[in-house]
Amino acid sequence: MKFDQFIRKLLPRDDKFFGMLEESTQNLVGASELLKKLAATTNRKSQKRIVEEIKDREHRGDTITHKVFSQLNATFVTPLDREDIHLLASALDDILDHIDGSAQRFVLYDIRKVPAPMIRLCDVLHLSIIELHRGIGLMRNLHDTERLEEVFQRVNQYENDADTIFDQTVADLFKREKNPITIIKLKEIYVGLETATDKCEDVANVLEGIVIKHA
Repeated sequence: MKFDQFIRKLLPRDDKFFGMLEESTQNLVGASELLKKLAATTNRKSQKRIVEEIKDREHRGDTITHKVFSQLNATFVTPLDREDIHLLASALDDILDHIDGSAQRFVLYDIRKVPAPMIRLCDVLHLSIIELHRGIGLMRNLHDTERLEEVFQRVNQYENDADTIFDQTVADLFKREKNPITIIKLKEIYVGLETATDKCEDVANVLEGIVIKHA
């Protein structure tokens, strides 16, 4: 056992980091729910309002992330390795940034009728984020490896699903769409959504690494 892990076991446990990470994933769940709502909305005024709500979530996420970093600097003993907590907070923030960027493009590019594959990508992203929220909640008990492993497998499957949707959709877009401007607009949003699911897998990989360290 590493010396810092040994010391961590001897000293009182500080769970505030778990609470902040759970707050971050709960905020992400809300943002992905809003993204699904945005994809189902055609009214321009309603779209703008939802995008503003997502931007508020992004600001809230930044605040939580900065709070995590500040507490890392102020806390002598952390429940997990400092670099792992930092990686988790940063990776969760990356997901939210891509959700916000994709949402902004819905309005900037005046996307009124959202293609069915884009709606499916939003659904897959939301399901992946729900699993991450569940996984972060399970980190308080790192010995519950069976349920944690289920989270990792599902996030990986959702990432694979998103890759399949993305690849097929972009191929169809180049094949069937004649307007190059439309292709550029839609492809940028698809890339943002697919990248967000990639970032979900990054979070799951960090979590899995933590479980291996503490096994």
